[in-house]
Amino acid sequence: MRAVIAEDSVLLRIGLVKVLQMAGFEVTAEAADAEGLLTAVEEHRPDIAVVDVRMPPGFTDEGVRAALLIRQQWPDTAVLLLSQYVEERYATDLLTAHTSGIGYLLKQRVADVEEFIDALRRVAGGGTALDPQVVSQLLVRRHSDPLDRLTRRERDVLELMAGGRSNAGIAAALVVSESAVAKHINSIFAKLDLPVADADHRRVLAVLRFLGVS
Repeated sequence: MRAVIAEDSVLLRIGLVKVLQMAGFEVTAEAADAEGLLTAVEEHRPDIAVVDVRMPPGFTDEGVRAALLIRQQWPDTAVLLLSQYVEERYATDLLTAHTSGIGYLLKQRVADVEEFIDALRRVAGGGTALDPQVVSQLLVRRHSDPLDRLTRRERDVLELMAGGRSNAGIAAALVVSESAVAKHINSIFAKLDLPVADADHRRVLAVLRFLGVS
């Protein structure tokens, strides 16, 4: 798979290049700002773009705006955003507009190379990866809605779904069987009053309901 990296910190950018190469990705271009990122994506059409949330010239939301534009103009390119701090709005903005090929992680996750590579491959493959700290904060601020119907274990399952885990990944994290996970997920669908649809679509709807964007 081919990747483009957009990060203004030279040291972190060098580290990201090495990690991606270790994971088997071909880094086709590097950029230090949003303009350079968009130019690189247009030229190379990578499978994934790894993007810093805050980049020159304003160091505000340049990376997020570039990510949304990439997903709109080049939908085959997945985007994994990296942020120094938890910024919930950016995660919900991305998932409101797109429900596949999107990731949002804190930069500290790069230090756990195995976990970061797993998230990278998941997003590049069309899945999602949401930082556990973002998920936890969103869970805490929810009040009085259909989510209140869920049991503690069902909330755990939904939290892991929001992080992009598969049924097998959820089962491993909770140390339960995949059949137990499937039962919890079906119960979640029912309690959230989600319309009958294919399983993948209902998973996305459940995560959006959890994030408060649907």
